[in-house]
Amino acid sequence: MPKGYHHLTYEARCQIYVLKQRGDSLTQIAKQLRVNRATVSREIHRNSGGKGYRYKQADTNAKQRRVCASSSPRKMHNTMIILIQEKLTLQWSPEQISGWLSIHHPHLKISHETIYKYVWADKLKGGRLFVNLRHCGKKHNKRSSNKAGRGCIPNRVGIEERPEIVNSKTRIGDWEIDTIIGRQEERGVIVSMVDRASKLTKLSRVSSKQADKVSQALIVRLGECQDQVHTITADNGKEFAYHELIATALDARFFFATPYHSWERGLNEHTNGLVRQYLPKGFSFTNVTQENLNKIEFLLNNRPRKVLNYATPIEVFQRLKMVTGNVALRN
Repeated sequence: MPKGYHHLTYEARCQIYVLKQRGDSLTQIAKQLRVNRATVSREIHRNSGGKGYRYKQADTNAKQRRVCASSSPRKMHNTMIILIQEKLTLQWSPEQISGWLSIHHPHLKISHETIYKYVWADKLKGGRLFVNLRHCGKKHNKRSSNKAGRGCIPNRVGIEERPEIVNSKTRIGDWEIDTIIGRQEERGVIVSMVDRASKLTKLSRVSSKQADKVSQALIVRLGECQDQVHTITADNGKEFAYHELIATALDARFFFATPYHSWERGLNEHTNGLVRQYLPKGFSFTNVTQENLNKIEFLLNNRPRKVLNYATPIEVFQRLKMVTGNVALRN
């Protein structure tokens, strides 16, 4: 059996919960997980609350402890600072910069929390890096904040419960949704919808980010192809608080991405960037009409995409729609 302390995964914590509920001893659980008994004992002792050991709560607590343990910013050298500043000016989020660095420059690996600290330290010195952040006037809410994550949206269902087939991108009907804000939110908001498999985009203008208006727009636009709506994935914005109404109206399942994990909705983030080609950041949506959005939608859906082997989103959507229909007929 392995000796010493091991960081446990989310899956391991699920196993501990199930085995503990079954009545297994610490020794039996440790043997099943192939870890030291002390690791299991420490895990249960550290992460048990008023209702005992809960795997989701345990995983959240463990991640928060690791964030706190690494809260002192690692030393940034010139190469790292230059790369971070360059990506910020391209309106990359700290999460995107951190993820990109971990893949393309592993020796420069740094957490997004540290990048946020660097940006706000720069602001205190009179710097302007913060204006490149999506919410440039508001300070970042850390994951440990009670203003972020679970609890903000009633009956929220996390992305971890989403069917695995959604990740394969082999069928149409799995949509990612978001809102795009203009210079003045009260002058209009755009609701963006994109199909994961075909990259087909739908855009709808609403007067504000109020949940009822956003919900109505989603129901109307996705209702145009309701047979091709299986799942919907959103961020944790309160404009999606009526997710149950949307799911019922479209006969679909609604999921929320992990807070501050924008890469879980990477396609939607990318699509919003394509829309920004026509409606750049800082642009007022005061005079933007649905007709304007229909033109942008047409251009995006009829543009060849490298990821689709240079087919267009509308071509791929129609082709997969026919395949789905033929399968249904055979069944």
